[in-house]
Amino acid sequence: MTDAYAQAGVSIEAADRAVDLMKVWVEKARRPEMIGGIGGFAGLFDASALTAYTRPLLATSTDGVGTKVAIAQAMDVHDTIGFDLVGMVVDDLVVCGAEPLFMTDYIACGRVVPERIAAIVKGIAEACVEAGCALVGGETAEHPGLLGPDEYDVAGATTGVVEADDLLGPARVRPGDAVLAMAASGLHSNGYSLVRHVIAKLGWQLDREVPELGRTLGEELLEPTRIYAKACLALARAGGIHAMAHVTGGGLAANLARVMPEELSATLERGTWTPQPIFDVIRRAGEVPQPDLEATLNCGVGMVAMLAPSSIDAAISLLDEYGIHAWVVGEVSAANDPSTGGSVRLVGQHPGWS
Repeated sequence: MTDAYAQAGVSIEAADRAVDLMKVWVEKARRPEMIGGIGGFAGLFDASALTAYTRPLLATSTDGVGTKVAIAQAMDVHDTIGFDLVGMVVDDLVVCGAEPLFMTDYIACGRVVPERIAAIVKGIAEACVEAGCALVGGETAEHPGLLGPDEYDVAGATTGVVEADDLLGPARVRPGDAVLAMAASGLHSNGYSLVRHVIAKLGWQLDREVPELGRTLGEELLEPTRIYAKACLALARAGGIHAMAHVTGGGLAANLARVMPEELSATLERGTWTPQPIFDVIRRAGEVPQPDLEATLNCGVGMVAMLAPSSIDAAISLLDEYGIHAWVVGEVSAANDPSTGGSVRLVGQHPGWS
């Protein structure tokens, strides 16, 4: 049976070797509530801690990293993509004030290369540690004929909890709230179809040294997604925060609008920050119109919070302790025209852009 399966392109031996290599990394991504180890049919997490909540709300999020995996495969660098995966799911979760408790992952590949699978899981586990959640299990599937031998895709899901009375969201947002921007580490994990289209059109190779970036194009494109979970949880627990938005596909304005009440609107000032050079390189070299750029990429802002003006200084100071640069990017106001309710408007221009 095993020989026949191997002839069909699936190696059970390679899968077993991959599990052995990844065990050390999964073990690092434990929480005290995690029961058992990898190898079972289901991951187990002791939920008795939820009895400390008056009304615990479970939150869940699932996502992948899109076509950024193509860059990792082309660069043959696989231990950073896990940060992108974890960042995509835990930072979606934390915007409502939920603490990420545990995560599972799914890796589909054309051929199991144990060292490559272990590198991917290493990144996922290290990112889980940074996010404060446990990696309770996952699945690696070999799909010969569907994916090329060196192709793979990753996805994951996370579950968290928030006290009902502490739930953040549009209902808490008020006129006069400040909009606090948190710096991105770079492109994060969205818009890579546009980015790859631009570099293909230009004929640029990933080993190209780009002076504006101070490193190769490939190194810039593989910069891991920033994980905001612990910092944003601390922010939520400190009080004064009304809502948060994770800036992913769709860009800054569209994602902030998802947590904007229908009767309010927000105006954001581009002049308050300069996006990292990669965004201007894509804009200018690729001749990408700014509206298209802003509707696709985060343009330097990975997370935003709406909060009471009296909480601004404390919030900026707290985020600085986590190594996250933050600044006031705009303000919430009543929508004078009902047709503009729930909208977010970007005005002005970034310093140095024209």
